[in-house]
Amino acid sequence: MIRIDTSLTPESLRADVQRVFDASARKIVSLQRAWDPAQGTPVVTVDGRYTSRGWTEWTQGFQFGAAILQFAATGDRKMLALGREGTQRYMASHVSHIGVHDHGFNNVSTYGTLHQLARAGRFDCSEGELSFYELALKLSGAIQASRWTDLPEGQGYIYSFNGPHSLFADTIRSLRALALSHRFGHCLMGERDRRISLLQRLIQHADTTARYNVYFGTGRDAYDLRGRVAHESIFNLNDGSYRCPSTQQGYSPFSTWTRGLAWIICGYAEQLAFLNALPGAELKPFGGKASVIDRFLWAATAAADFYLEQTPTDGIPYWDTGAPNLHRLGDYLARPAEPFNDFEPVDSSAAAIAAQGLLRLGRFLQGQGRRRAGDRYFTAGLTVARTLCQEPYLSTSPKHQGLLLHTVYHRPNGWDRIPAGRKVPCGEACMWGDYHLRELAYYLQQLADGKDYTFFGA
Repeated sequence: MIRIDTSLTPESLRADVQRVFDASARKIVSLQRAWDPAQGTPVVTVDGRYTSRGWTEWTQGFQFGAAILQFAATGDRKMLALGREGTQRYMASHVSHIGVHDHGFNNVSTYGTLHQLARAGRFDCSEGELSFYELALKLSGAIQASRWTDLPEGQGYIYSFNGPHSLFADTIRSLRALALSHRFGHCLMGERDRRISLLQRLIQHADTTARYNVYFGTGRDAYDLRGRVAHESIFNLNDGSYRCPSTQQGYSPFSTWTRGLAWIICGYAEQLAFLNALPGAELKPFGGKASVIDRFLWAATAAADFYLEQTPTDGIPYWDTGAPNLHRLGDYLARPAEPFNDFEPVDSSAAAIAAQGLLRLGRFLQGQGRRRAGDRYFTAGLTVARTLCQEPYLSTSPKHQGLLLHTVYHRPNGWDRIPAGRKVPCGEACMWGDYHLRELAYYLQQLADGKDYTFFGA
């Protein structure tokens, strides 16, 4: 399990954060110079060069969002121009994309960050441009919420690209799109002009995800370990009944794909901050503010505890907690992760996502007066962050376009590069891993400066 360094503070990681953004600037420029839009969106590296990998269009927001975060952290206006122009030129189709569950990734990472920075006075922005960002976010949240499956007993969920029967753990972070759209006073208009609350759908989706994708050790099945996460839940659409757990990118429905686990930790943790900022009256129809927060917190802490227990001492997980060759590594949880081993790959992108979730969960609990629990998650997040900000995970080579090494995209499909002389994927990067390392580093920078950073602003 993770060996938490309780001496760490955001201030103590300033040099690590600076190292990330120093390396990051070179990577963004290198990718921008080499990227051909006709070849598709960059997704993963192969031999250190970004390539496309068709499945769904979910990573372009990370491409331009990376430059926007680089500007936010360093003030580099060339990065602002790159992110601003890329958003305006390439992201409109993502706002109107009805076929994916990824609006919170693509659009909040671009339009959302630009809107927040403009409102904070970080760059000159006309009222027209600000309204443009706001309109994009309003529409994105409503379009995401329209991808909806109703279930009995007032349940329901945003369904994945697999179809209306499929609920993904990943989508918990797309709730950011619904949250912003709601915050701007928007709603989804349905048949006969029915006004559909985006906040209601946000809460319904999170409640349904917790009920079916997160395990709580209550004997639900033979593999019901508290905090374990199923990547996908499958439903019978004839009667709305739950059928079984499933997975697309994990090893099995009865093990935990660690990036799905990380999405749960991060998604619920950041929504806790959002819900806490809402007036109590807005949450009264859903059981009241205290009840809603308790439900989200129950899922976040269960998943976070599982991550702490099932991850090696340095905070970097292997790609799936049930991966079939983990046993060949011996007592792998009692030592740092080994990205160059011969049996199972690690996934540093899961660590980057989880680290931010642990920090945010810790901050939330500290603010609620639960200091001991909050400090534990917070310093665990700092421990993971310190590992990621150093080699062999941080890529410092100018020849490699990736920033965060040793990531995994789709191990079952064999989509990840295995270098010559190696037996499992290692040494490559992905757009979401790079983006979330930058987002983690920016969050740490803000904390070290006595500030906060949330997707919804102040």
